[in-house]
Amino acid sequence: MAKKRPQTKGKPHVTNGVRAAGADGNYPVVGAREPCPCGSGRRYKACHGREAAHAVTELVQRPFEGLAGEGDWVALRELVPAATVELALKDGLPEGVPSVTLATVLPMAWPALRRDDGSVLLGLQNDTPSGDLSRDLADTLLRALQAEPGNPVQARRAPADGPRLQDVLDPEGAFEPVVHTGFEFWVPDSENASGEVAASLERANDAAIPTVKLTGVDSAYWCETPDKNHLRWVMPHPEEKLLDALARLHAAGTSSLGEGTRLVGSFRAHGLTVPVWDLPSPVKAEDIEKPAAEFAERLSAALATDAPLTADERRARGGLTNRQVTLS
Repeated sequence: MAKKRPQTKGKPHVTNGVRAAGADGNYPVVGAREPCPCGSGRRYKACHGREAAHAVTELVQRPFEGLAGEGDWVALRELVPAATVELALKDGLPEGVPSVTLATVLPMAWPALRRDDGSVLLGLQNDTPSGDLSRDLADTLLRALQAEPGNPVQARRAPADGPRLQDVLDPEGAFEPVVHTGFEFWVPDSENASGEVAASLERANDAAIPTVKLTGVDSAYWCETPDKNHLRWVMPHPEEKLLDALARLHAAGTSSLGEGTRLVGSFRAHGLTVPVWDLPSPVKAEDIEKPAAEFAERLSAALATDAPLTADERRARGGLTNRQVTLS
């Protein structure tokens, strides 16, 4: 996963890669070795951290299933450094909330922010304390809607029976990501930012990999890295059927996106499969639009084929699965 997440000052403490949270959701996020916020005098890991560890929700493999733009939800969670999406709520916007915007990352790694004007920004790439990302995000969003303007929303463990995004968002609402070159969307007047805000923006922008969303196919993102460029395409098809189809195309020599490009493997993320192509550095996003659309047609035909894989296709499939990794 060729992605850098911005490292910002003031990020909530994480110990051994695990974000701690009170089991009942009422305690602030602290490190496992820090004093428990309940005042017992014991370390968090030996007090309410123990309860939190036993209260982890069973992992939901496809947290965004059923939402409009599931593939783009996955991409913004795992692939895209800087992007925003305007969200529509099932019950409409509450009074005093002019807009709700999903953002890949927020300053200081805040889970959410209620701006001075009452609008809400919801961060997607934060660590979450349970195994159901959709429930955690819905809980954060609902708390942000009630927060006082001008304040961030802190992390907590969502109630086990709390609503999920599928219960909160308008099922008919469009999901249309806007990919940004940097994180200026954090502040209304980024050109006049100064001090810590300006420094935080500069650090975040320096860490962002240039990324462009293709317009001709769904959930496909071009990105630029120093040695070569890539296309990472989140696909909704059942994994086994998709790998068979990719193997058929690979064995037939039709899995590339043009001269110098190569299908190099795939990874799993939030229940979906993401094929990855290497692209020569001169190949930009606009250059890959037509080849990607043509590949989509070849893939559709391969997905419709039920014939057993040939020996060459089985070898191609083995190569693809051997290079497959799981991100989440």
